[in-house]
Amino acid sequence: MQSVKKMRKKILYIIVFLVGLFLPATILAEPPAKKFVVVIDAGHGAHDAGAVNRRLKIKEKDINLKTALKLGEMIEKNCPDVKVVYTRKKDVFVELHRRAQIANNAKADLFISIHTNSVAKGTVRGAETYTLGMARAEENLAVAKRENEVILLESNYQTTYKGFNPNSSESYIIFEFMQDANMSQSVSFAKKVQSQFRNNSKRIDKGVKQAGFLVLRETSMPSVLIELGFISTDDEAQYLISEKGSSSMAQSIYRAFVSYKNGRSNEHSPATPAVVEPEPEPEPEPSQPEVEKPATPAPATAPATQEAPVFKIQILTSDRPLKNGDARFKGLKNIENYKEGNIYKYTYAASTNYNEVLRKKKEITSKFKDCFIIAFRNGVKMDVNEAIRLYKTNKK
Repeated sequence: MQSVKKMRKKILYIIVFLVGLFLPATILAEPPAKKFVVVIDAGHGAHDAGAVNRRLKIKEKDINLKTALKLGEMIEKNCPDVKVVYTRKKDVFVELHRRAQIANNAKADLFISIHTNSVAKGTVRGAETYTLGMARAEENLAVAKRENEVILLESNYQTTYKGFNPNSSESYIIFEFMQDANMSQSVSFAKKVQSQFRNNSKRIDKGVKQAGFLVLRETSMPSVLIELGFISTDDEAQYLISEKGSSSMAQSIYRAFVSYKNGRSNEHSPATPAVVEPEPEPEPEPSQPEVEKPATPAPATAPATQEAPVFKIQILTSDRPLKNGDARFKGLKNIENYKEGNIYKYTYAASTNYNEVLRKKKEITSKFKDCFIIAFRNGVKMDVNEAIRLYKTNKK
């Protein structure tokens, strides 16, 4: 009996030892990475048929849903690190604000709204992708009005959309003054989509455009609205509703999505980087002059002497230069900008003191919830985490 007790004690000691050995590793293990969330929105549905080709009895809502489901299936099958959320998977009516709400509630990383275009007269072909913005061309405005008219089917739409009239050109002026912190990413994805339509699906490329789509206005992540083609043109309508056509268009969007997601995962995170020990508030530095034109590109060969990294807060982006005092700066002064591709990126608070810039970021987060810290060295943008490492090293 005594030997049995001793044996039990030994087994208990071994169990405690093993638990103590492996438990810390379990506790310290990093949590699983958050899945990339994409929301696929098949435009229209149920009693809202969208555009219709009455000669062929083809409805936009059916083309949109067919392509959306095929796109989602491709992503779910080939991208285990992605969560796909649909605004609808069958022929039902979903209000515009509800579609955006689904994306916002899912904390989506990308919103893709799929539609089909139409014109009253003439034969027009081609695919185009829209991001949120002012419809400077009458053609763009017409497309936005047609897609936004769906809110007239909703009860109490005037209250829901705060008096927005989809048929009034004046209502679209608001988009000129909206801050789109996700414009750069939206345009990047839109260009990839159009490239795939042109090269993979062999469709006419009508380009990347801007217009005031309500469903994009209400979302809080990079978002695009794709017009697959023109249902009013018989051969294009037949192509888009066919198995071959819908599969090809879905595959093109899928390829663009994979390229976009892979590119995003390789970028440094815009979140606030590793915490740096706080230090006393420094004396305020002289204010910097406002800059309207993009920063002068750095020379191809880096100078022999490396300057200390300069930290800045990126607050918004635009597809064109903004003037000093623009309403989108929300009263901030000493705004600077730099250009990447065709996108102007606007920054606030330049300093070699990371803690100072971090404090300023906290001060303006209520106005610019998507702002984040970036870093430059000798005028060249650099990895912000590397800049913080250098900052901490230089402090020692």
